[in-house]
Amino acid sequence: MIPLLAYKPSSQNHRVPGYEVGNDDTPTIYRSEDFTDSSSKAELIWAAYRQIFSEHVILDSNRQTFLESQLNNSMISVRDFLSGLGKSETFYRLVVESNSNYRIVEICLKRFLGRSPYNEQEKIAWSIAIAQTGIGGFVDALLDSEEYLQNFGENTVPFQRRRMKERPFNLVTPRYNDYWRDREAESNLKQGDIRNFLNLAREIKPFMIKPVTVNLTNIKIPDMTRKSSDPVPASVRASFRFPVR
Repeated sequence: MIPLLAYKPSSQNHRVPGYEVGNDDTPTIYRSEDFTDSSSKAELIWAAYRQIFSEHVILDSNRQTFLESQLNNSMISVRDFLSGLGKSETFYRLVVESNSNYRIVEICLKRFLGRSPYNEQEKIAWSIAIAQTGIGGFVDALLDSEEYLQNFGENTVPFQRRRMKERPFNLVTPRYNDYWRDREAESNLKQGDIRNFLNLAREIKPFMIKPVTVNLTNIKIPDMTRKSSDPVPASVRASFRFPVR
């Protein structure tokens, strides 16, 4: 197995100490020790779904009830719960199935580590790891990393660290990015791509239909009127009977 390639972390804002005053953009921290009763634990679970699945209205079909039960009964930690979400069929359908490895790396770093990729080298390094270990191994590598444990530990739901100007990471829909749109455009038929409209118009070769002229002066219309002196046809006489009184 190829070891994880080395990459140089850049100085993103989350790596620099901040002195901002809290405001509406400051993320809420969800720790299991702060949520002890059932209603507050449900709020923590909802926050985890929102962070990992990017779901702000949780669908019943996407809920992981077995993992929820274990977390509510303190049988697993928040980190274990997140690991289960990242390896679930729902996460595979929402994120993995519809994206390339590079895009998967970007999404998972934002949702599990709370930051964007440092550079293309980091994307390449983790993409190779996905190719070797699959999405499950990649999720485990993120959750077992020193960066994750230092920032979130066992019982904190990941959050976007020091968001300055971008939208929250968990509001970004995985499919709607430049990569996905370009990929779909390439697979479409040529006539389905509006960008090719001008080329299609130039390929059209119109041809003229010659009109057909008809000489109406030589057409004779026969006289179909019947005069009173003309004999009545036998078929008409035979079918006519006076009523019997």
